[in-house]
Amino acid sequence: MMKTSLIATLTMLALAAPAVAQDAAKGEKEFNKCKACHMIQDDAGTDIVKGGKTGPNLYGVVGRPIASVEGFKYGDGILKLAEANPGAVWDIHSLKAYVTDPTGYLDKYSGDEKAKSKMTFKMTKNQDDLVAYLVTVSPNAPAQPAEGDGAPVAPAQ
Repeated sequence: MMKTSLIATLTMLALAAPAVAQDAAKGEKEFNKCKACHMIQDDAGTDIVKGGKTGPNLYGVVGRPIASVEGFKYGDGILKLAEANPGAVWDIHSLKAYVTDPTGYLDKYSGDEKAKSKMTFKMTKNQDDLVAYLVTVSPNAPAQPAEGDGAPVAPAQ
């Protein structure tokens, strides 16, 4: 009986761990670091977070094709990433990897080891929280993969 109870408790803790690892409310606070360059504005033009326009609007970023905000002037590095990974969309794993080291991400996945990102900020902690927040402002985000290495991937059809 004790063994069964212990197994059940450990199973519950293991299942709860991913929810504890990411906190959208904390991520919303982390977004304050991003709003110097990025805004979050819904499709109707309502500002969710007023911010800069140096970077693209991040409303709906989770599930959105890479480098696809209409009218935004992307840098060559991220355009090479999109070209090298046709159909790829931002998911929680690729976003986490990208915000951790934008230029390193482009170097690794764009096919150009000298690719540079216009985004110079590197997030060194709380990336999971930030990405959890970005999911909340991505109303059309598909179900997210439980695991991933951060590589850009096209959604399953």
